[in-house]
Amino acid sequence: MKDLGTDVIRYGVIGCGMMGQEHLRNIALLEGARVAAIHDPSELMAGAARLMVPGASLVTDLDALLARQDLDALLVASPNHLHVDQLERIARTRPLPLLLEKPLFTDPADADRVARIADTYPAPIWVAMEYRYMPPIAVFLSELERATGGVKMLTIREHRFPFLPKVGNWNRFNRNTGGTLVEKCCHFFDLMRLCLKSEPVRFMASAGQVVNHLDECYDGEAPDIWDSGYVIVDFENGARAMLELCMYAEGSEYQEELSAVGPDGKIEARVPGPGRFWPQALGAPPVPQVIVSPRTPRGPRVLEIPVDPLLLEAGDHNGATFYQHQRFLRMVRGMGDCDVTLADGMKAVQMGLAAQASAVCGQAVNFR
Repeated sequence: MKDLGTDVIRYGVIGCGMMGQEHLRNIALLEGARVAAIHDPSELMAGAARLMVPGASLVTDLDALLARQDLDALLVASPNHLHVDQLERIARTRPLPLLLEKPLFTDPADADRVARIADTYPAPIWVAMEYRYMPPIAVFLSELERATGGVKMLTIREHRFPFLPKVGNWNRFNRNTGGTLVEKCCHFFDLMRLCLKSEPVRFMASAGQVVNHLDECYDGEAPDIWDSGYVIVDFENGARAMLELCMYAEGSEYQEELSAVGPDGKIEARVPGPGRFWPQALGAPPVPQVIVSPRTPRGPRVLEIPVDPLLLEAGDHNGATFYQHQRFLRMVRGMGDCDVTLADGMKAVQMGLAAQASAVCGQAVNFR
């Protein structure tokens, strides 16, 4: 039997679009890991991936990839609406340790399918919630309890650029993405549960399509994907969280801003957007920050959290994809646990669906 504690871990990668290629760049930076096989039905994406990883085999279909006996782990970075079907095929034929991109599923009816897999899959499945691993957010999480004395209020704001073009424009339609509060915001609902150490009980949301994609048309169909909204969430322990999303605010200095407040004080994290979008005329992009503001003695303390430029070049998530892969690799080697389980991934999607339901009906939605 292969000793995964010492040998090179060989990945099979399913889906090589924008996010898949970010994974490829970051796997290349890991010690003791390489991509052995890649599959994407798009010739354009598969060709781009092949140029990035010339030593990997380009496999024409998913079954052929799963039949390979030289793989130690799998990565799924395909479009959202394909995740559950692919997960079921993997579970039936080659249930290797798996890193599965968010969102875990898009259709509420698929929750039971995922739950059945969770009960029987013999290897760990890690749902890719990269935002946990952004260096400023990682520091924010590590200092959260000490800075606040127990979080009572949590605010997450993302002011960013619109959805980027994807192959076949699949991300312009709710039926493919699960809707913006699932596709984009499952990250933030995951962070809410992680920060508050509690479960949601009620959602109140207002959201919609206000500015973006209004003049677009694909095969005679107008996009229906939302671009902005507010979500307030009540939790079992009495804490409250709020999400503010705006996807026509790419002129912002910081893309994500988190704020947590408790009886002892406040802590904030500020995360800039991808450096490739920062105007060069303004000089260097802003440096991520964590700000701790105790009630006593008063006075904020600003900590700069610089990120390795090599990691910034490797992706759009402030180095998070690399750090997530480091931890995933440790788990595959049997040296660590799965940080983000199928149960976590399911809950993040269900929270997004509840928020969307509240926005549609204009009323509070209880969460079960």
